[in-house]
Amino acid sequence: MKIKYFLFLLFYSCSISFALAQEAPEINIGDYKVELQNGQSYLTSGNVNGKSQFTLNGEETPLLFENGKANLGIDIDERGSLALIHSEAAGYRMYHLSEKSDGRSRVKRIPFWLSVVPPLVAILLALIFKEVVISLFIGVWAGAFIAGGMRIDSFYYFLDSIFSVVERYVINALADTGHLSVLIFSLLIGGMVAIISRNGGMAGVVKSLSRYAKSPRSSQFITWLLGVAIFFDDYANTLIVGNTMRSVTDRFKISREKLAYIVDSTAAPVSAVAFITTWIGAELGYIDEGLKLLPGLEDLTPYAVFLSSLKYSFYPILTLAFILMLIYFQKDYGSMYKAEVRARSTGKVAPPQTSDMEQDDENLDPLPGAPLKWYNAAIPVLVVIFTTIYGLVDTGMTALDAKILEAGIPLVSHSWGDVWAGLNAMSGDEASFFFNLGSLIGAADSYVALLWASFSGVLVAIVMSISGRIMRLEQAISSMTTGFKAMLPALIILTLAWSLASTTEQLHTAVYLSTSMEGAVNPYLMPVIVFVLAAFISFSTGSSWSTMAILYPIVIPTTWAICLSSNMDFDISMEIMLNVISITLGASVLGDHCSPISDTTILSSLASDCNHIDHVRTQMPYALTVGLVSLILCFLSTFLGGGWFICFMLLVIGLVGLAGFIIWYGKKVPS
Repeated sequence: MKIKYFLFLLFYSCSISFALAQEAPEINIGDYKVELQNGQSYLTSGNVNGKSQFTLNGEETPLLFENGKANLGIDIDERGSLALIHSEAAGYRMYHLSEKSDGRSRVKRIPFWLSVVPPLVAILLALIFKEVVISLFIGVWAGAFIAGGMRIDSFYYFLDSIFSVVERYVINALADTGHLSVLIFSLLIGGMVAIISRNGGMAGVVKSLSRYAKSPRSSQFITWLLGVAIFFDDYANTLIVGNTMRSVTDRFKISREKLAYIVDSTAAPVSAVAFITTWIGAELGYIDEGLKLLPGLEDLTPYAVFLSSLKYSFYPILTLAFILMLIYFQKDYGSMYKAEVRARSTGKVAPPQTSDMEQDDENLDPLPGAPLKWYNAAIPVLVVIFTTIYGLVDTGMTALDAKILEAGIPLVSHSWGDVWAGLNAMSGDEASFFFNLGSLIGAADSYVALLWASFSGVLVAIVMSISGRIMRLEQAISSMTTGFKAMLPALIILTLAWSLASTTEQLHTAVYLSTSMEGAVNPYLMPVIVFVLAAFISFSTGSSWSTMAILYPIVIPTTWAICLSSNMDFDISMEIMLNVISITLGASVLGDHCSPISDTTILSSLASDCNHIDHVRTQMPYALTVGLVSLILCFLSTFLGGGWFICFMLLVIGLVGLAGFIIWYGKKVPS
């Protein structure tokens, strides 16, 4: 009898456990604790049993509670791990979980708002002390200290947080293949620029452009024109235009700050809104992630949505026009005006203090007897441009080849013509030249294309210098390494900026900033809220791409849900959503322009040989001026119903307003 009773209880217990595991009821956990046992982490909450939905470090994770305990699945060691836990009832909570050397467990609750401290520390220190490297290092250390559990109970752990800046964050930044590609691309471009400077090519370009650049105004216009012409990639745009036009603008006593502003403020805006750029793939991917969360709108294609949203791209368009207005009226204001007056009146194109990017001990003047031929510089630069385009097409064709075969569309061969025909078949009703071209560039590997291009440019520059009997081989290689050395200060800053970005990613800074502004809002205010949020996230993280990656999957479905809950008309809801999509892109570029830890801002300072903080300090007032006008237009555009005509009229009003502001507030720069 006892055996039967025991077997019955055993069978009953197994059935209950099986039922809990297979069909556990959904429960909502509002209060819980985090506990550590034997190197494992658990959530405990009373004696509840069942399944509850949590988000663990950004991933949806269903947790099964048995007798009030659920395993988080995070292995714990002495150094510890950071866990961001989110539930609908409890919100966001961040913990550092570790075991002490004596075997005791340690659970430290980290206030979520501390995630914004590292970038703010770096930015404030850089702006106050005008020293970027140590400011970035302290910012990364602050992030490492917070992510390490804020341990002040042991000097060992305090030292560990300092050493981890290099051991973990800098190494992780350099281990990223995309980051390495940018570093090598920048080094090779620097080497090419040094060679074409020493062989007289750059001086020849200055001599040739002198026929067109006859004044400060015309030389600035040519710089702007080149920035718009090289629209396909912001990195290539920045380095090529800055290095090419620096000698020209120096001749007409244009400050390095103004050159860096023109270079920086043409690179990202034109790359962001042009149909065919290295940005397009990332943009379409981010938009697609958000559209997938909208029921009933499955027929929308990301490229069509992107094109429809361009009418709300006020910031990029107004930024490009604002530069032209400054050039035409020959007026500036704020710190930029002081820089321009200094350059015109004293001839000092850079401030008296040593620039972060200056290398005074390196001579890049033409060799004695070198012919000042413009084509010795123009041909290597054109090789870089056309090789980049070729690389984008080639890598895009290779990537699309695999996608077309996966879609079950047969290909006669792997030639470009057959792949293009297969792309037409795969695109179906959406097939058009520009749509397919956007798909092609979006699938391309831009880093590979840039590496091919920069290496080709260096190789052509060396061959032309040697074959033209301008340099010996050892002189060409020596000039190339001189160019490498000139790039190192900026590359150090760039690496530390990426390291800081990894701390903000680990601390989920963007999640905190985006969720802190959640709540019931009027649908017409969504463009304004998203604009401010995107600009601040981009400013804090130094990356417009990561800002878009975080915000698009959040703001697209949120905006659509708010519009539906307000019973808005379908057409108005679509216009608000398109506005939000465009605003996320434009405001990300705005924050990028204002941030001293942005990679494109750093590269602009490098290419223009301008002190980095001076560049940020002089560019920020201009970016904020255009940003404020753009914010007003974004709100009015949807409030007035949206559409191409409304947006065009508002754009004209914005242009007139900016022109009037320059005429009224700007000061004439002396000739």
